[in-house]
Amino acid sequence: MEKQNALIVARELAVPQVIKIRNLKLEGVQIEDDFKRQYPKGEIFSHAIGYVGAVRESDRNRNADLSLNDTVGKAGLEAYYDKEIRGEDGEIVNYRNAKGEVIDKKTVKAPVPGYDLYSTIDAELEEYFYNRLQERLNLLGGRSGVGIALNPQNGEVLALVSLPSFDNNKIAEKDLIDPDHPFFNRAISGVYAPGSTIKPLMAAAGLEEKIVTPESEVFSRGYIEIPNPYNPDEPTRFLDWKPHGWVNLYSALARSSNVYFYALGGGLPRNELDLFKDFSNPKGLGIYKLKEYWQKFRLGELTGIDLPAENKGFLPDPESKEKSSRGIWRVGDTYNVSIGQGDLLITPIQLLNYIAAVANGGKFYKPFLVKKIAASDGKIIRENNPEMNYDGGAELSESLIEVRRGMMDGVRKSYGTSNLLADLPVRVAAKTGTSQVDFNTKTNAFFVGYAPTFAEATAGKPAEATAGKPAEAPQIAILVLIENSREGSLNAVPVAKEVIRWYYENRLARPQFTNTPE
Repeated sequence: MEKQNALIVARELAVPQVIKIRNLKLEGVQIEDDFKRQYPKGEIFSHAIGYVGAVRESDRNRNADLSLNDTVGKAGLEAYYDKEIRGEDGEIVNYRNAKGEVIDKKTVKAPVPGYDLYSTIDAELEEYFYNRLQERLNLLGGRSGVGIALNPQNGEVLALVSLPSFDNNKIAEKDLIDPDHPFFNRAISGVYAPGSTIKPLMAAAGLEEKIVTPESEVFSRGYIEIPNPYNPDEPTRFLDWKPHGWVNLYSALARSSNVYFYALGGGLPRNELDLFKDFSNPKGLGIYKLKEYWQKFRLGELTGIDLPAENKGFLPDPESKEKSSRGIWRVGDTYNVSIGQGDLLITPIQLLNYIAAVANGGKFYKPFLVKKIAASDGKIIRENNPEMNYDGGAELSESLIEVRRGMMDGVRKSYGTSNLLADLPVRVAAKTGTSQVDFNTKTNAFFVGYAPTFAEATAGKPAEATAGKPAEAPQIAILVLIENSREGSLNAVPVAKEVIRWYYENRLARPQFTNTPE
């Protein structure tokens, strides 16, 4: 049975409309003052904050206390924490005379305000990240991308950008029909082949399974060849992006050698065994061991971030391929997923969360955007303390030390794919990635990396002065994704460089700074 005795017909009437309706003196029609959300800098924060809208039947199925006159959170924090910030409606009794005129009103229940949310988002960082990513997309003639920043020490989300965005103060018709789907939160709902950003995970798995040591080498002449039993004169080639010569784990990560990770993931055929040095298993990890490590690094499952509509992604295996009627699993499929191509699909938040775990020594924290929930009088209702989904430190810590060195070489070595960051005033470890999509007609560019805090002895010194020293307590891990990037991963690196520089100058170099939730 409905509790309401009135139904809202229209909102946001213009003054001339109000005058006309009142002049009609329609019995049973009331015009009342109302309120509306105002979101500062709406487009910058809209995917994190979300928006509200009219109640639908599906909303009432989830919450029977909602009335048709209510507004309800539809996306972002507005939706995830709708119950906490909603409050309670008040009740007023209208007393009418025989003519139906209201002669008195009595408040029988005062409204109760909802609680306040205190976010982990660094508002200035979010705005800077948004603007830099948008500028880069404009330069490239693109529209879609993602930027995320996490604190690797606890899982706090410092920035979450998804482009294109929308103004949550006013939902425009053009946004509803936009083919690039501005309401779609790519950071948590989009699934992507991660490209070479999967290689740090691959390296850790190879070390853990003792297939390689950090010094084990593979020779990359620019490709490997798989014999064709039906036509020996036409072997199948799997390409590196360039010849690299002999590479070990560190230089393979820094250079992003595909051939090294083909060998690590799927092994090499007999005709290519002379490309190995000190591999304990020429068959490589194999697809089932790969999937075991994807799961160990929490891919293929929800991170638990406090936003609605998070996607799990997809972890392929021989059974899923056969079930989809696309034939049997072949060694080429293993090669493809070993370099982050093929059917392996993960979300940006999953990708950065695993990189944050590499940075902190193997601790997988649940990402979160709300630090605490408080009443209007300041009383703390609930605090969202850091929550560890999995502690792989005891198991993975030794392997991750070597992986971190390879990621640092990716910045500090002249041949590293992230060498553009070498002149930053802070040590950075990083990995770039490029994935081919839409039948190799488009390229997505990735950057993932993290920056440490400074020990007192190295504060303010350039990166080359601290090269070789271990990263200490990284405070920020970032991801940059540019969809349909014409020049591959290099297009993501400049955005990352600007964001890391800004964070160093405005946060890391100011130890007195405290990230105040907004």
